[in-house]
Amino acid sequence: MFRGLRLRLTLLYLFAASALILLVGGGAYWLIGRYFQTATDLALQHKMALEFQLLGAPLPPELAAADRAWYTSRGRGYPAATTPVNAGGSEAAGTSDGEGGENPASENAVEDAYDGELAAIFVLPLSADAKLLFDPNSFAPPIAPDSQAAAAALAQSRDWRTVRLSNGSRVRLLTYRLTTSNGGIVLQLGRTLSDQDRVLNQLLLGLLGLGGASAVALSVASWWLAGRSLIPAQQAWEKQQAFMANASHELRTPLTLMRASAEVAQRGLPDGEVDRRALLGDVLQECDHMTRLVEDLLLLSRLDAGRLTLERRDISLSELLTDVQRQMGRVSDERGVQLHLGEATGTARADPTRLRQVLLVLLDNALRHTPAGGSISVEARPQGKHVQLTVTDTGMGIPPRDVPQVFERFYRAKSNGKAQNEGTGLGLAIAKALVEAQGGQIRLESREGKGTRVTLIMQSASA
Repeated sequence: MFRGLRLRLTLLYLFAASALILLVGGGAYWLIGRYFQTATDLALQHKMALEFQLLGAPLPPELAAADRAWYTSRGRGYPAATTPVNAGGSEAAGTSDGEGGENPASENAVEDAYDGELAAIFVLPLSADAKLLFDPNSFAPPIAPDSQAAAAALAQSRDWRTVRLSNGSRVRLLTYRLTTSNGGIVLQLGRTLSDQDRVLNQLLLGLLGLGGASAVALSVASWWLAGRSLIPAQQAWEKQQAFMANASHELRTPLTLMRASAEVAQRGLPDGEVDRRALLGDVLQECDHMTRLVEDLLLLSRLDAGRLTLERRDISLSELLTDVQRQMGRVSDERGVQLHLGEATGTARADPTRLRQVLLVLLDNALRHTPAGGSISVEARPQGKHVQLTVTDTGMGIPPRDVPQVFERFYRAKSNGKAQNEGTGLGLAIAKALVEAQGGQIRLESREGKGTRVTLIMQSASA
């Protein structure tokens, strides 16, 4: 029991730790990817602003804001004024007061030429029909002009998009529509994201490797931690089981002596001592009840501790059910309940003594809750690699709210709101434990006022 609980605790700890690692690693991956995209977009906007200034075109507000953010992020002051430069790159008249004066836009352009982000950006001046006007780049652009982006920019003034090339690499594109003295053109800027994707892929591989190593370490740590946390509970459970076993053993002898003394006293009474004879009969009945309770508790403690020895072998269900019917038939006749043996075929692989005990528990329980004139039927039939045994009665049934509790220890079914006085409430709990100890299953279905059906699924001998 504790091994299964330790395994579940280990899985719980491992899941929680893995979720935390996934959250941290995934968050780091997302933040770095987001940083790359933000930096790339800002560089593209700044480069576009420079091109607008060089072409003497009015600067859109979003480009002006991005341009200012670019200089701020680089720790450089935003130029107080810039002098437009014509498309050919020559300075316009009146750029400086003196012969040695310098153009602020030219200064920043020179500094930007050495910036890694800007150096990777290519520029594609396009006509209104997305034809390349000329190639101003010092390297071959990795992509031909994107006509869809150009059309979108002509319609909406600008367009952002990421294009995936045939080789799998990605290119980030910024396309703007602008109007110059020479007419309307489209300016398309782009940057390949291969270097960023390579960094992200390396980061992902590193996170996966670290996650795998962490999973192994966490598995060991979780197993150890689960074991440590269960030690107090396991010790308390073992003490409880030892107490139950010792108490059961210690109670056997005094109960046996009490019963023997009551029997001797009852036999020695004169025939006229009716009251004393009845009183001693009650003592004998309670001794039997306590003896059964002690035996049940001892059996449950062995089942819980896994110390019950089972001798599994092939059992003919026809012979077993016939024998059980013969034994319980006398009791059912006394109570006015008919006990029917239906189809009884198949061979089970189980401990015959314990399977017989389970059937006796089920039949005894059915007899307790079936009024005179009712009936109980027992059947067995093969079902693939298993055999199915059923015990069906026409008794009082169990309220739906109580059905989930019937296999709990010391639970006793209620009739008209009152618990039944007969039995210890351990029978069905013992039956369930014995069936599961042999690898079987037990199910109970009941309809109040109609009866109850208990089904056993046991391994077939032919499986």
